[in-house]
Amino acid sequence: MGRCVSNLTDVFHCARDVAGAAFSQGDKLVVKTASTMLSLGTSAPDFSLINVDSTEVSLSDFEGKSALVVMFICNHCPFVKHLADEFAVFGREVQAKGAAVVAISSNDVASHPADSPEQMVHESENRGYTFPYLYDEDQSVAKAYQAACTPDFFVFDGDLKLAYRGQFDDSRPGNEIPVTGSDLRAAVEAVIAGTPLSDNQTPSIGCNIKWIEGNAPEYFDPQGTA
Repeated sequence: MGRCVSNLTDVFHCARDVAGAAFSQGDKLVVKTASTMLSLGTSAPDFSLINVDSTEVSLSDFEGKSALVVMFICNHCPFVKHLADEFAVFGREVQAKGAAVVAISSNDVASHPADSPEQMVHESENRGYTFPYLYDEDQSVAKAYQAACTPDFFVFDGDLKLAYRGQFDDSRPGNEIPVTGSDLRAAVEAVIAGTPLSDNQTPSIGCNIKWIEGNAPEYFDPQGTA
């Protein structure tokens, strides 16, 4: 599974090994960003957000599950698009094993209207997501999780303590490695089985979360961290 880091000091060196520099998407510069690697054992930050079906979904809804996967994604990011079909497969598989999955979009929809709640509804339907897809309008939940990129993944155990944060797998747009979700799948299976996970975990890589102007957290680096 993870191969790179066990602490924040080495995250950015590892990220540069896994991915490259910033790149252009249309007329916008996309900043490649790595997971901040939130400390293992951290309690899942609380949230209460609106789902694509207009219902409210809260962290407390997942109490008692053997594992909880929290994914920060969006609609437009090429890193997310590269994995999105497999997200749907992954979600069905781990939900059938008793785990819970929730996806959250925190992007600024004024600058990126493709990530609007209306478009999230279409994305969820078109991809066949069987898990909630929530809108973090004020970006407070992303900040609470120290989420930095899309996609960014967190796996919590039955006590809602962080057991894994890192990549879906080694596949990236253009690297021709098949999308399998191997890292995230292995993490969830270990948590369900009660098997301790190594803290040697590889950060996820993706587009930076699109912060509302003036709302970027201190950990955001506009130069990129990958």
